[in-house]
Amino acid sequence: MTSRPLARLAPAAVLAALVMLAGCAPEPDAAPPSAAPESTPSATATTAAPEAAESAESGGAAPAASGSVVSTTVIPRDCSGLLGSAARTALANVPLNDASFGPSGAMPDGSLRCVWGDPAADTSKIITTISFAEENPVIDFMNGLTSIGFTCYEPDAGVRCEKTWQNDRFPVTDGRTLYFRDGVLVDTQFSHLAPEGYTSGIVASLWPAVPAAPAP
Repeated sequence: MTSRPLARLAPAAVLAALVMLAGCAPEPDAAPPSAAPESTPSATATTAAPEAAESAESGGAAPAASGSVVSTTVIPRDCSGLLGSAARTALANVPLNDASFGPSGAMPDGSLRCVWGDPAADTSKIITTISFAEENPVIDFMNGLTSIGFTCYEPDAGVRCEKTWQNDRFPVTDGRTLYFRDGVLVDTQFSHLAPEGYTSGIVASLWPAVPAAPAP
């Protein structure tokens, strides 16, 4: 799929979007359209949520929220129910949130960090951080990623960028996938562990499908 510049909201559009929200009570498989989840009027991030990049190929750390982000999306407080059935089966025997990988689970800034990996393995892990983030800095960051080989497109009412590359120490594939929607950034970095449908399962978990309306 060919990358193209992603739309960046003008300051006036950002303000209008915030006012409207304040007034309200991939894997190529696509997740369904979103439902109206439980409302969270605002969320404040005070620390950098996404996993810091370990390779220049990955593009560096995504921008952290510098203040309150208005979102209707609720970030889960645990990792256990986050995945779709295919990825959950593929990772069934992989340790989750082993202490050797550092802090994980629900973080003090409201983000969620999930680490699947065997601490005894030289390389074989997948790390996802879900955090609130401001739209314009994230879109600018994603547009910058296209210059180092990321493919970006707009599925499931969100924006997704992804890239894979050869690990510089081991004969395995590394990669990164970012997905942004409704003020929430899902940032996944992996090495030699990339279950099919991983990101799309998380997207479906965060933004469940709207049931079809019955015929009148």
